[in-house]
Amino acid sequence: MVDQAKVQKEPRKQTRSFDLVTFTRKYGILLILLCMILFLLTASPTFRTMQNTINVLNQISINGIIAIGMSFVIISSGIDLSIGSMIAVASVMAGAVLTTNPDNVALAVILAVLACGVIGLFNGFFIAKFDMFPFVVTLGTQLIARGVAYVISNGKSYVLESEAFKQIGQGKLFGTIPYSILIFATVALIGHILLSRMKYGQYLYAVGGNVNTATASGVNVFQIRVWTYIMMGLFTGIAGILLTSRVNAGQPSIGSGYELDAIAAVVIGGASFQGGIGTIPGTIIGILMIGVINNGMNLMGVSSFYQQIAKGLIILGAVLLDIVISRRKGT
Repeated sequence: MVDQAKVQKEPRKQTRSFDLVTFTRKYGILLILLCMILFLLTASPTFRTMQNTINVLNQISINGIIAIGMSFVIISSGIDLSIGSMIAVASVMAGAVLTTNPDNVALAVILAVLACGVIGLFNGFFIAKFDMFPFVVTLGTQLIARGVAYVISNGKSYVLESEAFKQIGQGKLFGTIPYSILIFATVALIGHILLSRMKYGQYLYAVGGNVNTATASGVNVFQIRVWTYIMMGLFTGIAGILLTSRVNAGQPSIGSGYELDAIAAVVIGGASFQGGIGTIPGTIIGILMIGVINNGMNLMGVSSFYQQIAKGLIILGAVLLDIVISRRKGT
């Protein structure tokens, strides 16, 4: 006879089934990026060089910094269309200061970044206080901020002659690693810590996932939303300083279209427009994918027109994947 006591004491074997939905959400984009890199390593000898790797990282650094801020906004179930105009405000603010005093680099940087932070505060206040649609608010701010940039500069560009300021966007550590890459890495690290290690990150995911539940749990939704757009502004100000330093001029027309690549990177990296989903590592993978596509196509002599088509198809594919996964999970 079978000893029933022994049978009851024996632990049940747990079988783990392969969850394709979870695997695709976590690693799908990374696998696509790796396949692209392997293809380009084979197809282009230039792509394999260390200098080209540095060039790719340098090219994505400005968009990458903006994308980090956009990650916070999209996780909160928002959007920010005023980024390009904020870059213009940062550019002319820095230009106005440096034209008067080329050695006052610190003041130029601080004022430019804080100006973008104020614009972010404006966005966050109207979105959080009056529950206005982020698309509408930031579209209005886009026009206002661009107009402010033209008013400050009187419609003209500032030609900058500060060598110290020029080093921010064009200088290199030990003559090899551009400072812009190091700044991007620092911003990404800060963003990752805020999202994964701080209470702010927990609250942000809660607000983006279900604002009513977050409110019922005691989360101050107003503060979370306002701080999210303030950080978006501050990160954009940093990116604006880097871009202004690279072109060595304060221009009111600068920055157009930068919000598109930032949104694309975040969505490609796995974030959802529904809110509550997204990570900084995912955004980094997304911006790397855009950078690799641009660099690879340039090396292979593909027209920039086709590059736009490729990025558009990838964005549509990423959004479609998010919809399919959401339906499979029943959300």
